[in-house]
Parts: sequence; structure tokens; C-alpha cells
Amino acid sequence: MAYLDHIEICNRHDLAGFRPLAAAGQVIGYVSNGLAGIILGHGDAIQADGDGLRLNARLDSVDVRSAAIAGLVGDLAAAGHIPNLRGEMYPVAAAYGDAALFAIDRAAVPPFGIRGYGVHVNGFQRNQSGQIHMWIARRGANQILCPGMLDNMVAGGLPIGLSPMEDVIKECAEEADLPAELARTARQVSEISYVMEMDGTLRQDRMFCFDLELPAEFTPFNRDGEAAEFYLWPIEKVAEIVRGTMAFKFNCNLAIIDFLIRHGLIGPGDADHAALVKGLRQGL
Repeated sequence: MAYLDHIEICNRHDLAGFRPLAAAGQVIGYVSNGLAGIILGHGDAIQADGDGLRLNARLDSVDVRSAAIAGLVGDLAAAGHIPNLRGEMYPVAAAYGDAALFAIDRAAVPPFGIRGYGVHVNGFQRNQSGQIHMWIARRGANQILCPGMLDNMVAGGLPIGLSPMEDVIKECAEEADLPAELARTARQVSEISYVMEMDGTLRQDRMFCFDLELPAEFTPFNRDGEAAEFYLWPIEKVAEIVRGTMAFKFNCNLAIIDFLIRHGLIGPGDADHAALVKGLRQGL
């Protein structure tokens, strides 16, 4: 196993198994061939368009599109074709920062191949000699995705209506009992993107990465039940786990590799340095 393996794993996909989904003349997602056939049998909110799919042109506003898609994904979830709905709405646009075309439940983002956004916070401390120790979470056994695996101290999807920093403050409070005034000291340091085929879905994800240096007396405490426990490990141990195992949730490996590069723990003289830097930023 090597660092580069994690990059490769998070970018495995074959678009031959998917049909592009367009809205307002823009491609906003990719739906598996199997799910596409099911969708076309559920009303007319989404229609065939050559080899692809498109939202019905009569859906001519954000609210109208959102309502139609909500009905569709509700039917799909009730029939077991997509995961149970989460009640957390995500904006849908062709690119980050563009005006939202509609909103969709978080559970439908991967099945519809829609671009997803999230924040990852590298919480760390320095001892008296300056050595970095990183706080690592273990995901709760109740988590839908990657239960029991290692995770960043704080991470979460970016819902509609929040900026990355606002989301960091919210997630830090919920996942690590971290006060807002301390969470605001987090620095947005990089962005990571990948395209990953997983269980018949296409994850087009973009991660906003933050570094948060914490005082020595701080210990995270989970409030929302998503983390089972936390560990404070020397960064060398964290690096060894990433380099040699699959113990971390898949995209957390990328956030940590990025941290190691930025803090000089993976340098230009190390194997695959250039490929790692390039590989952390991929997309369709």
C-alpha cells in the first residue's frame, strides 16, 4: 500500500455505466443506467434526452424544480432504490458558487451523481518540542457510510445556505464540542476533489480543508453521536496508518495526505510527490 493508492481508489469510475443528467441546459449529475430506467418510469420530472437525461423544461424555477425532485426522490427512497432520506437539503448547480438550480435531499446526491461539497477539519496540537499530534475520530457504528472507520476530527457535508466557515463552526460544535470562538480560528488551506464510483453511484466530491491548531488543554467530545471516540496521535503514526492501511474513511486519507504535503512531511524528494499533488485535484 502507498499514499498514491488512496488517490487511485477515490478516482475509480467508468462513465460508460452512467447517463448525464442536465438541468437548464447544464450537466449537473450522472445517473447509473439502472437507476435511469427506474426514474423514467416515475412521472415526467426527468425525461430522456438522447443518451442522457434532463429535467422537464416545464420545471422553470428553483422552487418548482425542488418540489418535483422532492417528490421523485421520496418515491425512489420509499421503493428502496436510493437510501432513506436525511432531511438535509443540498444545493444543485453546475459548479460551486453558481446559483442553485434546485435543492435535493443529501441522500440523493450520490445516486444522482451530483457534485457534493463538504468540510474537513484537521485538528492538531503541538507539544513543547513542536511535534505535531493530530486528533482522529472513530466513526460511530451507527453511521451509514464507513461505520467504525477512522475519520478526521471534524467533517461534514455542506448544506444549502451555509458557507464553508459557517459549516465548520456548526460541525465543530456538534462533533467535537468545540466553542465557536475557537472554531473560527480554523484556516481554510486547500481544496480536494475526486470522482469515485461506489455501489452504483458516482461521487463528484469537493472538500474544503481547514487546519485548526488547538490548545494543549482541549479534548474533543462528540455531541451528535457520529463519533464513538477520539485519539490524539503523533502525526508520524497517522501517516503510517494512512500509508499502510485502509483504516480511514476513503476521503479522509486524501485530507491527511494533503496535510502531510503542506506541513513538509511529504516533500519533493519523496516518491510520488508530484503525482500526489496533482491527484488530489481531479474532476470531470
